Amino acid sequence: MRFENKTAIVTGASRGIGFETARQLALQGANLAICATKLETAQAAAQKIAEESGRSVFPFQANVADTTEAAAFVAQAAEKLGKIDLLVNNAGVTRDGLLIKMSEQAWDDVLAINLKGVFNITKAAVAHMMKARFGRIVSIASIVGVHGNAGQANYAASKAGIVGFTKSIAKELASRNIHANVVAPGYVDTDMTAALKDDVKKSLQEAIPLKRTACPIDIANAVLFLLSDEADYITGQTLEVDGGLSL
Repeated sequence: MRFENKTAIVTGASRGIGFETARQLALQGANLAICATKLETAQAAAQKIAEESGRSVFPFQANVADTTEAAAFVAQAAEKLGKIDLLVNNAGVTRDGLLIKMSEQAWDDVLAINLKGVFNITKAAVAHMMKARFGRIVSIASIVGVHGNAGQANYAASKAGIVGFTKSIAKELASRNIHANVVAPGYVDTDMTAALKDDVKKSLQEAIPLKRTACPIDIANAVLFLLSDEADYITGQTLEVDGGLSL
């Protein structure tokens, strides 16, 4: 029960990495507030996690790219939970395409949700953490944000922005005992990768030294480590969880 008496916010928690991270936090003692773009999906996820863990899990609908909605979600979460100890910024989207064919809308949508969303939620949550002089923040980026990827200029830019943002706030907030880190996954078995053709999946797996794509729990385990007391001397870092793909 590493997170007994701790509270956490997880964005984009209705499925995939976000759901598994929220689930593991609850199983290890945390009470949670989670959000998704649709209230019914957030409610379904919250019910599953609460039933399995016995912890309080409060669902909310929020578009993290909307500053007003993001601030309202954090305020309501703080009211329900009583405090905010931990934050996981997981909400994200892709709108892939080659640069020459990429629309301005595809660029703006990805940057708004993936990067501005992290800014909106983190800024609102940090106000509570600063008063308590305690906080742990982990944002989900991608190895694409570190190493780039053809056809994902918008996604890579948004995830690289998270790395720079996190390094900056880690320096700003260290004196208040608030740590900020990044987990950068490689290829993970989620809805985003499920649409890939079998031959593409096979070639991806062959390129990974560990010869498999990640499961959501592989990423969740890394997130929980950085949120835990075991990582008390780690801040401003990016942990690549990619099976050795970036070697």
